[in-house]
Amino acid sequence: MMEKDPQNKLSPAGWLTLAILLGLFGAALWYAVKVWNAMAGVHMSGWGWTFLSLGVVVTIGLGAGLMALVFYSARHDLDR
Repeated sequence: MMEKDPQNKLSPAGWLTLAILLGLFGAALWYAVKVWNAMAGVHMSGWGWTFLSLGVVVTIGLGAGLMALVFYSARHDLDR
């Protein structure tokens, strides 16, 4: 395994990658705020909030479960 060198600086390609990712994050955030404000007059019932919350919980649970399987398979040398 390669050890971290405190003198190791980020390469120009790394800075370019960070700039592109920050730009994409900014664009996604701008779009999310724009859509959120456009839906200001939309009413959602209690059932809508319930299923929205359930969808968030299931999505996070699925992501966490898949990541746990990735780490489990890596620890037990199952990924060849």
